[in-house]
Amino acid sequence: MSRRRHSDENDGGQAHKRRRTSEPIEIEDRLESLICRVGEKSTSSLESNLEGLAGVLEADLPNYKSKILRILCAVARLLPEKLTVYTTLVGLLNARNYNFGGEFVEAMVRQLKEALKGNAYNEAVFLVRFLSDLVNCHVIAAPSMVAMFENFVSVTQEEDIPQVRSDWYVYAVLTSLPWVGKELYEKKDVEMERILSLIDSYLKRRHKTHVPMLQVWTADKPHLQEEYLDCIWAQIQKLKKDRWQERHILRPYLAFDSVLCEALQHNLPPFTPPPHTEDSQYPVPKVVFRMFDYTDAPEGPVMPGSHSAERFVIEENLHCIIRSHWKERKTCAAQLLSYPGKSKIPLNYHIVEVVFSELFQLPLSPQVEVMYTSLLIELCKLQPGSLPQVLAQATEMLYMRLDTMNTSCIIRFINWFSHHLSNFQFRWSWEDWSDCLAEDDLDKPKPKFVKEVLEKCMRLSYHQRIVEIVPSTFAALLPSNPICIYKFGDESNSSIPGYTVAVNLTNAIKNKATNEELMNILKEIPNPNQDDDDDEGVGFNPLKIDVFLQTLLHLASKSFSHSFSALAKFHEIIKALAESEEGKLHVLRVMYEAWKNHPQMLSVLVDKMIRTQIVNCAAVANWIFSTELSGDFIRCYVWEILHSTIRKMNKHVQKIQKELEEAKGRLEKQHKRKESDDEEEDDRNSDEEDGPLEEQIERLQEKVESAQSEQKNLFLVIFQRFIMILTEHLVRCETAGTDFNTPWYKNCTERLQQIFLQHHSIIQQYMVTLENLLFTAELDHHILAMFQQFCALQS
Repeated sequence: MSRRRHSDENDGGQAHKRRRTSEPIEIEDRLESLICRVGEKSTSSLESNLEGLAGVLEADLPNYKSKILRILCAVARLLPEKLTVYTTLVGLLNARNYNFGGEFVEAMVRQLKEALKGNAYNEAVFLVRFLSDLVNCHVIAAPSMVAMFENFVSVTQEEDIPQVRSDWYVYAVLTSLPWVGKELYEKKDVEMERILSLIDSYLKRRHKTHVPMLQVWTADKPHLQEEYLDCIWAQIQKLKKDRWQERHILRPYLAFDSVLCEALQHNLPPFTPPPHTEDSQYPVPKVVFRMFDYTDAPEGPVMPGSHSAERFVIEENLHCIIRSHWKERKTCAAQLLSYPGKSKIPLNYHIVEVVFSELFQLPLSPQVEVMYTSLLIELCKLQPGSLPQVLAQATEMLYMRLDTMNTSCIIRFINWFSHHLSNFQFRWSWEDWSDCLAEDDLDKPKPKFVKEVLEKCMRLSYHQRIVEIVPSTFAALLPSNPICIYKFGDESNSSIPGYTVAVNLTNAIKNKATNEELMNILKEIPNPNQDDDDDEGVGFNPLKIDVFLQTLLHLASKSFSHSFSALAKFHEIIKALAESEEGKLHVLRVMYEAWKNHPQMLSVLVDKMIRTQIVNCAAVANWIFSTELSGDFIRCYVWEILHSTIRKMNKHVQKIQKELEEAKGRLEKQHKRKESDDEEEDDRNSDEEDGPLEEQIERLQEKVESAQSEQKNLFLVIFQRFIMILTEHLVRCETAGTDFNTPWYKNCTERLQQIFLQHHSIIQQYMVTLENLLFTAELDHHILAMFQQFCALQS
């Protein structure tokens, strides 16, 4: 909900007039503000605030009923962390105005149906939970809630549906039970037993192929990495065993029990889950992230066990706070730290675990990753005496468990940690991590992590500063000095081909020679490919590209801006030299040779070259898997470049598709206008207008098909190259009789998983092609298993 603040400072002389004309709007805004803010810090008790607000709303019902209904339905969906506050408010209104209570229940059910049809499943979970808690407030009759749950669980009996559909309906029921389980069991124990029995049998027959792909760690020690439905099921079983007693849900309606129990209740209208369609997109499964237990927080309150419903309730509420306030980091941090009941739990540990669980969530974090960095910084500022220590403890634990951590999560850990350090003057006790220096292979997780962190820190600072912040013993892990390597700059290299031309070219560029004059200088360079009598070879001269691009990058090496300007100024020449596919690949090789000590420069130059169409996306993919780059293959910057390339390709396709849809929309509007207009002249004009628009649609249709073909080809190139290098590695190890599971193999397979996970919505469009052409039954089972895990995410 928007929380509007109104100021009259700039109203000037029109203030009173505006107030008179917009009084209804001001009252509506006041109602919205009152409803949104109830339950926040106040000098009065929550109960008295709720009672006062119920009185205000009751008085305004005759004039503003539809607005009040709309606001209450919105907060049920958008502010789930205050669920019981709003259910109590609805309960008090229902006790005073039975008809309003009925209209609210109907509006909520309508909203739930719309959410399910619109694939808004995360919001739908909160709506179901809200409806279930209305049973505690005597708004909804328990039998009708049980009937809705029975209909939800019946989805598990449907045939020819994806498992993720049944998963969602089971999850919606189970996650409502901490709030309403006690009440439903008291009223309808037999029916509830039957529901739980059906859920139990469903969970036993579920496939869990997807789990390895979604686990942050491959090891279950010290904490079990459980599939989300298994975990909530264990929590509900324990809650049931404890006679549905829990101590962490705020239940303000208990204070109004004498009023609420007198109220008339409503029956939910019969609810049938919308049928499965091709457009249905269900949430992907999750694995529950566990980092701490009661032994990690030795002082103060004890952390609830992983299978206690309290643990679920606390984590769920913290997730909801982040979801509601993630755009405002200061508000979000303050809301997390003022969590109700914080004196009964080790709140800092819960907050840190929840923030990291979202940051490391696979396939993707719920919010943009940099948000979690800014949130943790803000939390450290608000709690400087305690939270930084918990965060340091968590960082140490993550470092100790790097060996079994998923590569995608390690990358996010690197990005977070380097960014965090840059906000605290790069202070860290590096000596504590000196064990990484004892590793015999610097590609092992710990030394590789430290190396990548220092490289990222350098992007946020400068090379000399990074050299100074770490002990001299870490010299082997320091990033290279990011300077341009110009092979034609040293006179000792005067014998290498193209040296003289490079010197002439340097002088010509400095003297502002024209493109024509530069091309004439380049004509002096012989073509090493010409002897092959290959037509394509004549067009592609690797030495010309080598001399021109090396010289250009060297002259423009002062900054990113200089390099961008150089590429723009001499774009025509570079395009002409790199016309063929092999030429494009060679441009990338030459750029790498010049800037291999400066990964950030490589990333931005590749980005610029794709934007200016000097190289294409397929060329970048082939270059990344080439032998020249094999030494850097598992370094982070290489995969930044690949993912950026894929995203550019995807955005290009989406842009053309959007243009096509807009053109079709314009044509449809013209047709409607023509149908409603009877004048002959206007009809003729419309026909004249239709022609160019139809031609434009035809051209756009061709562009969309061409772009989609290019997109599919890009994914085919990437997956084909992955299969080739992994198969070669497995065969090589089998022949030599060595263990195939090396740090390189782990990194490579998890990078393949990362491609699947980060771009899953696009890749799913090409599943049939991938299955028929690449991921066939003959493929090595180690590689095929990853494709099957990916398929299981939406099956």
